[in-house]
Amino acid sequence: MSKLPGKVLVVIGGTTGIGLSAAKAFVEAGANVVVVGRNPDNVKAARRSLGDSAKSLAGDATGPGTAKTAIETALKTFGGFHGLYHVAGGSGRGEGDGPLHEITDAGWDFTIRLNLTSLFYSNRAAARQFLKQRTGGSVLNMSSVLGFSPSPRHFATHAYAAAKAAVIGLTKSAAACYARRNIRFNVLAPALVATPMSRRAQSDLEILRFIAARQPLDGGRIGRPEDLDAAAVYFMSDGSRFVTGQIVAVDGGWCVSEGV
Repeated sequence: MSKLPGKVLVVIGGTTGIGLSAAKAFVEAGANVVVVGRNPDNVKAARRSLGDSAKSLAGDATGPGTAKTAIETALKTFGGFHGLYHVAGGSGRGEGDGPLHEITDAGWDFTIRLNLTSLFYSNRAAARQFLKQRTGGSVLNMSSVLGFSPSPRHFATHAYAAAKAAVIGLTKSAAACYARRNIRFNVLAPALVATPMSRRAQSDLEILRFIAARQPLDGGRIGRPEDLDAAAVYFMSDGSRFVTGQIVAVDGGWCVSEGV
């Protein structure tokens, strides 16, 4: 039910971390994949690791034409387009995100553009293509538990939280709007995962102690990118054909734990 033979998928933010891990899982499940990333070196490395079943593109997800180009590449290279997984995003802490009273205008704009505007562009491009094809399809968006389960002591980045909460709102609205066209929109919401974005947290002993209690599953650890793979494959597969507008927290128990 959760295999992907014949599927052609686009992963925005698919050359490192969670996106690259998912792209590998998609290929292993039988899909052809187009992945997009900003860093040319990461794009080249992804191309080598994914093999002939994938195409890797350099592009900035915050550009309005990047996702459209990736979808066109999928159509041209692999002859179809069945699903979009938007993973691209990241921390705005270094640009001025933080608690509400400390956020700079530049920090707000940067963080919202990186995490929400980029996703709007990719989701719009996917919806337009699915409507053009009259085939239906699947869109999977990346949120965060911080969008609905705050952690003020260690993760008080309010622009990021606002963007990730907005991802859920956009996804649910789109799911309702396009359900009759068989275009599905769903969300994955991870807790702390070991990616380039979370390097600060990974090296902070106090945060690691907090995570051991807040994410108690599997010994109390930081998540790994591959922890999200099975859910991503499911949402891209026909096994989820009757599922839309859902938010799945892959969080090691974050949402049901005190973290004390």
